[in-house]
Amino acid sequence: MDKKGFSSMTNILDKYELDETKQKRISREWQDYAYRLAVALDDTKHTAIYMRLVKSLPRELVEKAKSFVMDAGARSKGKMFMWKLKQLKEEEKSKGEM
Repeated sequence: MDKKGFSSMTNILDKYELDETKQKRISREWQDYAYRLAVALDDTKHTAIYMRLVKSLPRELVEKAKSFVMDAGARSKGKMFMWKLKQLKEEEKSKGEM
């Protein structure tokens, strides 16, 4: 601490451990969300697909599909997520046609 009772920024940041597993090219909120989604679904190999989906689809649909998969406790979370997302998109489409 210096004379005024404040710590330097370096000392403060040294207390925190940075998450090295996080991708380094994330600069937008939706990219971070897509990456966290891929991690939650245990499917980081297909992060680019989740990035495209999150960027182009309403967040509400993505959240509903994610919630369904997390509650179901599936072995293949990525596949179930894609299936549920397709189903939700079809429901939205049919509502719009009425």
